Amino acid sequence: MASAPQTQGLPLFYNDLQPLSSELHANYKIRRADAAPFMARQHAVPLTVEEFPLVQRFMPIVFSVGDDPVPLALMGLNEGVNVFFDAEGRLRDQAQAFYVPAYVRRYPYMLARLRPDAEELSLCFDPNSETIGEFEDGEPLFADGKPTELVQQVLKFNEDFEIAGQKTTAFVKELKDLGLLMDGEVSIAPDGAEQPYIYRGFQMIDENKLNEMRGDQLRKIVQNGMLPLIYAHLFSLGLMREIFARQLDQGAVAPLQPAA
Repeated sequence: MASAPQTQGLPLFYNDLQPLSSELHANYKIRRADAAPFMARQHAVPLTVEEFPLVQRFMPIVFSVGDDPVPLALMGLNEGVNVFFDAEGRLRDQAQAFYVPAYVRRYPYMLARLRPDAEELSLCFDPNSETIGEFEDGEPLFADGKPTELVQQVLKFNEDFEIAGQKTTAFVKELKDLGLLMDGEVSIAPDGAEQPYIYRGFQMIDENKLNEMRGDQLRKIVQNGMLPLIYAHLFSLGLMREIFARQLDQGAVAPLQPAA
């Protein structure tokens, strides 16, 4: 169900990366997009821990499977299904308050090392994006050979995202070290169904192990701020059924296979 972001090649959503240059991109502009086509069939999006309190109001928060788990916001329970964005990549309910994860808002930019041995990160962008290029309209990236205020804002956003990513990596490592992650499973039985829908392929906090924690371990997760994040994740899992209901309304629930 919850696929992890790509671990080889370019990150999720990115088709190419180029470093932003005042020489090569002196005439480039940024124009605002009213849709994100890459979201139309994306069912899970990476999160940072700082987003947990906001995301848990709208989407289930789970962890990807594998040796290096990543927190994910679920926008659908099946790959290729997104109950919040339509086929054109527009929010289905523009009037409803909704939190779009920072990973989505970061695209088409990201900080990256230009060489494997480079210490500094450089601001790069995906040249395949329709929001940046040599357009007649839009806001310029450079003025008199210097980055505009807009570029400075983009850079700051990406720097903050990198810091949040480091905190997230440390949080997940601590969960693993404490043995709090387990394989997840959710069973949903809609009215009239002969058997429940079973969803797997993700990890979640083992609530029994959490409740059994004592002494130094428990004190540690309280003092370092992990406990509220853990409960945000656990509370959000109740939204699995709401996501399922949305899929049902949108005709995006696969028919159940007969039991063997």
